[in-house]
This record gives sequence, C-alpha cells and structure tokens, in this order.
Amino acid sequence: MSEDDLRELKDRSEIERLLYLYAEMVDTKTWPLMDRIFVLEARIDYRSSGGIAGPFREALAWLARALEAWPTNLHHVSNPMIDFESGSEARSRCYFQSQMARPGPDGSPLVIASAGTYTDRLSRTTSGWRIVERHVDQALMQGELPEGYTIPI
Repeated sequence: MSEDDLRELKDRSEIERLLYLYAEMVDTKTWPLMDRIFVLEARIDYRSSGGIAGPFREALAWLARALEAWPTNLHHVSNPMIDFESGSEARSRCYFQSQMARPGPDGSPLVIASAGTYTDRLSRTTSGWRIVERHVDQALMQGELPEGYTIPI
C-alpha cells in the first residue's frame, strides 16, 4: 500500500470520526465540541427541519433551543460517502437518523424520529479536518410534535 493510500485511509477515518463527534455533541448537548467540528467561518442549513441557515454558532444555538424540550436524543450517522477534491478539501454525504423523546401527557415516552442526509464540505486545518459547510436535508419525520409545541426560531 502506498503512502498516498495510507493517507487517504487516515483522512477517511478522521472525517468519519468528525461526523460521529457531531452526533455525540448533539445527543449529549455538549456544545463546546463545536470548535472541534467546524471551522470559524462554517455555515449550517437546518431549514429542512424547521430551523435556520447561517453561521454555525447561530445555527447550533437554534438547535440547542429546539432540543431543550427533548431530554433524550439518540442520533445515528451512517453510510458516509467521502470524496476528496484535493489533499486538503473533501465533500461528504451521509445518512442520519435521530430519535427525540420526552414524557408525554400520560407519562409514557413521546418519541419523534427523523431521518435524512447531511451533505458537508470539509477542509483540512492545522487542527485536523473540520466542516466548512453543512446542509441538512430532513427527508422524513415520524410521530407528531406535542400539542402546543412550536419549533423555536
């Protein structure tokens, strides 16, 4: 195996770990991890899930508000397809599936599930791979939001 092949395998592994770290950040609401995931000028588009598009800190602040009412979050990322455009630029597309839960009116769990894709543009930085741009395409949602609940803006 050549050095280039080894480098590509290492880069793929680092990018996959970055995708999983995002899911971990969201599920545990450990928002300071964002600086290990995104470059400073990164942008996120959450409009397909009722959110906003904009600089990543603003978009993640919206996500934090939207998840406040949901104490349980289980976020799965799979099937990463990574294409390298150069030694320091890449694009990625992966599936996500997310379950959110909270106590329902009768005390039993109220669960909402959503699924779709994340499409990312990534860049190698001196600190490792980081997301430059993330587009969330929520393709489906199962379950109904509780009566009176609105997605915060």
